Amino acid sequence: MEYLKIFFVNTAILITLAYLANLIYKHTLSHASRRIQQASWVVLAIFAGWASSLFGYRLDEHVIFDLRYVPLMISALAYPHPYTLIVIGSGIGLMRLTFGVTDAAWVGVLNMSLLGLLCAGLSFWIRRTPASMGMKGLITIVLVNIVNVVNIAIFGVIPTREYITEIMPVTLPAGFVLSLLFALIIRDFHLEHKQRGQIIQANKMLSAQTEELHKNKIVLEERARQLTLASQYKSQFLANMSHELRTPLNSIINLSQLINEHEGTLSRQEVGEYAGIIQRSGEDLLALINDILDLSKVEAGKLDVVLEELNVSEIPELVALQFDLIAKQKKLDFLITLDDNVPLTITSDPKRVQQILRNLLANSFKFTAAGSVALRVRTEEQAAGDGLKRWVVFDVTDTGIGIAPEKHDLIFEMFQQADPAISRQYGGTGLGLSISSDLARLLGGFITLHSEEGRGSRFSLYLPY
Repeated sequence: MEYLKIFFVNTAILITLAYLANLIYKHTLSHASRRIQQASWVVLAIFAGWASSLFGYRLDEHVIFDLRYVPLMISALAYPHPYTLIVIGSGIGLMRLTFGVTDAAWVGVLNMSLLGLLCAGLSFWIRRTPASMGMKGLITIVLVNIVNVVNIAIFGVIPTREYITEIMPVTLPAGFVLSLLFALIIRDFHLEHKQRGQIIQANKMLSAQTEELHKNKIVLEERARQLTLASQYKSQFLANMSHELRTPLNSIINLSQLINEHEGTLSRQEVGEYAGIIQRSGEDLLALINDILDLSKVEAGKLDVVLEELNVSEIPELVALQFDLIAKQKKLDFLITLDDNVPLTITSDPKRVQQILRNLLANSFKFTAAGSVALRVRTEEQAAGDGLKRWVVFDVTDTGIGIAPEKHDLIFEMFQQADPAISRQYGGTGLGLSISSDLARLLGGFITLHSEEGRGSRFSLYLPY
């Protein structure tokens, strides 16, 4: 009867320790790393085994009966790792020596070490078998209790006959029933921890989803803003386009009608002037249509470039022919320089290079009322990976109205200008720089801008050697 009382006391102690451990885990260790949690479990299991021995039944001065193997048994189900179970079994066994170094104590060390090896072996089966957790627990409890009894019978200091006939019939059933009861209680703790972990994980997932939804909302709001701006810019573009188309068309129609109606009364000089205006209007209209066609090809990804040998030294002569007259009309200095180290030829698309330079120079002349416009052809080296990349650079510099720094990126986008009022004052559709930037990328280069409002601009076209 004394065995049963002590075993119940041991069970109460272990349940109390389990409850305290549950509180400690909930408020401190639940956020710790898995390694710290596992180390804490090992310490707790060894301490629980020692507490069982402290309140165990003393058959005589040296022999103690208790449930010290129960923490090891529960560990086999909670942490089925061989080395961990061997450490727990040996640790509980060595703690038995704190109650006196006797033959019975060494038998206790040997018994717990053997039970640790048994649980280590069972851990392989627990992790691999498809059996339910209840079945795994039942088999573990039965085997550990039976091997514990066998070890005491073989290695114990109590005579084997006395142990088998008088002690074992009481301690084995009691140990089995109390082990099973404690395992059921621990199972409830385990389920509670599992549910708490699932709730924490669900909360983390909800927080992550909420944050993702918030980010998506911001992205959608930004896209909606961009769509609104794009719609606004396209509306402005269409208004500008209608104006740009209507102006040369009206000139062509009105002057053609005037010539037709007064064919016999107009002088040769007047006819020549009208014909010149019609020609310039037609050329402006053709240039505008070409810009629209280039834009549609860029958007469709069908704008082709033809790479061939480009004579760099011819560029200044070509642009001089095109813009000298405009410079004289606006009384602007037009300066062209070609650095000595510039290569004679590069591989590129001559037609597209001239188109880009025409756009850049046309903008410079359009937005410059006094001062100068300059074209400089030079070379530049830039770091690229482990080496240097060499570029031929075409700098177009003017002393015009300039561009505010916050508008530098904006002017390279389709349908957009630094200020909508510019299109009303100076004309244009805002396509030239966007098309030029796309053409530069197709040629393997890029365009940079350095400008301040009221202090002029410098557009630089970079083309690879």
